[in-house]
Amino acid sequence: MSLIVWTTVGILLLAAVLGLVRVMTARDDASVAAVSDLVYFCAVGIFLMIGMASGSVVLLDVASLSALVGILATVSLARILTRGQR
Repeated sequence: MSLIVWTTVGILLLAAVLGLVRVMTARDDASVAAVSDLVYFCAVGIFLMIGMASGSVVLLDVASLSALVGILATVSLARILTRGQR
């Protein structure tokens, strides 16, 4: 179990680093917003995996609440970028 968790953390870290590189090279706001969400949810996943590895219930709660807030932020950012249009 521990090997799977730490492998997942490594993959999420790699995805976050590649996302940060993409944020630096993106040209439009929508791309930056989408990749920023990717980096954010990678961080949430890392917290979740570390919480599972350590058996901490508090980290699992923090990761769950962060995922919920992140979804709301994504929806509101999409509304801002589209200026309220669907």
